[in-house]
Amino acid sequence: MTVQEPVVDQEAVPTLAHVAKLAGVSPATASRVINGSARVSHGARTQVEEAVRRLGYVRRPAASTPPGRRRRSIAAVICEDSERIFTDPFFARLLWGVRRELDGGPQLVVLMVGRAEEWRAVADYVRGGDAAGVLQIGMHSNHPFALLHATTGIPVVLAGRPASGTPLPYVDADNRGGSRAAVEYLARSGRRVIGTIAGPPDMSVGIDRLEGFRAGMGEAGLLANGLVAYGDFRQASGEHAMNHLLDRRPDLDAVLVASDLMAVGALRALRRAGRRVPEDVAVIGFDDAPLAQQVRPRLTTVRQPIEDMGARMAAELLRRIAGKPSPDNKIILKTKLIIRDSA
Repeated sequence: MTVQEPVVDQEAVPTLAHVAKLAGVSPATASRVINGSARVSHGARTQVEEAVRRLGYVRRPAASTPPGRRRRSIAAVICEDSERIFTDPFFARLLWGVRRELDGGPQLVVLMVGRAEEWRAVADYVRGGDAAGVLQIGMHSNHPFALLHATTGIPVVLAGRPASGTPLPYVDADNRGGSRAAVEYLARSGRRVIGTIAGPPDMSVGIDRLEGFRAGMGEAGLLANGLVAYGDFRQASGEHAMNHLLDRRPDLDAVLVASDLMAVGALRALRRAGRRVPEDVAVIGFDDAPLAQQVRPRLTTVRQPIEDMGARMAAELLRRIAGKPSPDNKIILKTKLIIRDSA
């Protein structure tokens, strides 16, 4: 199904009736979707969600919320399974930055969304009136994060560029520029067969780091054919992807890995294959996590300011709660290539 062309008054403030008309469903069906009911077909849900996004519809606060009630918490919604949340230091570092900025202010509440039923529980919590705003972290393209703002009306700030192109504000690192700089360094060092272990293709961070790799390869006059493998930011996936690259391109002499955790897995695979690092294969990670200096050889990596990203997200959310948002919805922080022993 496709969303019909709008025939509503674009000058008016969008209402539930506008959403229903644009989606081609009844107001009752539109209301069920917006309120998180499971009693809606997949097709109707998709139609309504697309209409909400296109119209910029925002649900008015529930009349049952007492006028004088204050929303005192900030909800950090992490859209990942619990295994990755508790094993990847990225999340702890980001939340530390958030907490640092909120010190003495609203309470931080962390909510994890790994499955669809958990998403409904999170949406119900936010709609309940306890959260003044939401920081959304780790979005995949199948998470309906835009609806959290649309159906509650409270401010939302995203960690990372949203892959869907939603106009919601976000704070991100320069993932493209960081990857491009890493490839440029490898090419200057004389590496000619440079591969990459990219992140998930349904996340903007994976997309952007891969685009930066390809841009760097093009600028260096190198081909990327057969030199891309994918991981899920876990160490085991980095090891598996590295084995895949070595099987496909035995002449590989460098690899850019989209996270330090995956780079540790890649180092393990190279050791097992009898490849010396950096003599035979240079390795560059991404993040500059603490483990980058703990592994041997110490990991050359692209540093992103993770704690600062969390702090900027929290600061921007507080501004939006106070009705004083920054003029730009996009905040991009610089990355830096940190040279150590692996490349």
